[in-house]
Amino acid sequence: MARLSVEPAPVGQVPTARRRRAGRFDRREAIAGYLFISPWIVGFLVFTAGAMIYSLVISFSHYNLATNSARPAGTANYTALLEDPRVATALGNTLFYALLAVPLEIVFALFLAGLLNGVGRGAGFFRTLYYLPRMTPVVATAAVFFLLLNGNSGAINQLLAVFGVEGPQWLVDPVWIKPSIVLMQLWAVSGTMVIFLAALKNVPRELYEVASLDGAGPVRRFVSITLPMISSAMFFNVIVLTIAAFQIFDSAYLLFWRDQSNASPEASLFYAVYLFQQAFRQFNFGFAAAMAWLLFVIILLVTFVQMRFGNRLVYYEGDR
Repeated sequence: MARLSVEPAPVGQVPTARRRRAGRFDRREAIAGYLFISPWIVGFLVFTAGAMIYSLVISFSHYNLATNSARPAGTANYTALLEDPRVATALGNTLFYALLAVPLEIVFALFLAGLLNGVGRGAGFFRTLYYLPRMTPVVATAAVFFLLLNGNSGAINQLLAVFGVEGPQWLVDPVWIKPSIVLMQLWAVSGTMVIFLAALKNVPRELYEVASLDGAGPVRRFVSITLPMISSAMFFNVIVLTIAAFQIFDSAYLLFWRDQSNASPEASLFYAVYLFQQAFRQFNFGFAAAMAWLLFVIILLVTFVQMRFGNRLVYYEGDR
């Protein structure tokens, strides 16, 4: 009886064919993925990257919006940035606000997240309740805080008077202007709170149990377990909040600069507010574009420093 023999395929033939089929499949998958995200790519190239490149071009020109024409200006707009004292004032106000707002927002958001993390029944209701301020339009929030922070009849000063404390003129006294804006920002800190809450939920309960058996108290467990385990979320929030603080605009504008008939205090002049004034009130678009690129460079440098040095304090699960 004849025996059937099967000759083995040449060495490397089958793997090569499989690699070709896998390569074609990967290419089709990549094409499909790019087609799905193509609307975002087009929007980014046109409305973000394109706008940034165009603003860089007009920052070296004297741009006239009415005639849509530009005259070359060289580095005159950037030289004017150094000579304009209000640019330095706006930068100083913005930096002071960032140094004040970011730590307070981190602490307050972490405090709220800790409260929600300890809630058992009704946790979903309280999470929704705490997140509602984030959904409130900023115009409505500014209107409410304009009444609350009124130095003569505001609810906050009336509450302080109950305890025998004379409240400050929040919206008039230059010392209290930036703290008043920080209070308004704390109202909508729930976005940061949600990130902290998710990080707290991922901390293994076993670590707390072992620490309790070793005699560690609440403060010790918080410092030695909670903070290291949520350090990545804290690092992310610090970077995001810092970037947002350097771009603070809506709160300051609605509280102090919306009504142009009244003289607003210089302590409320933030960088983005002055940029807006130069672009859409003075129609000095070349100068405003140069201001925007200066702000971009500052944020880039600050973020680089945070990434360079802050990343060393972050604990990752793969660390030993």
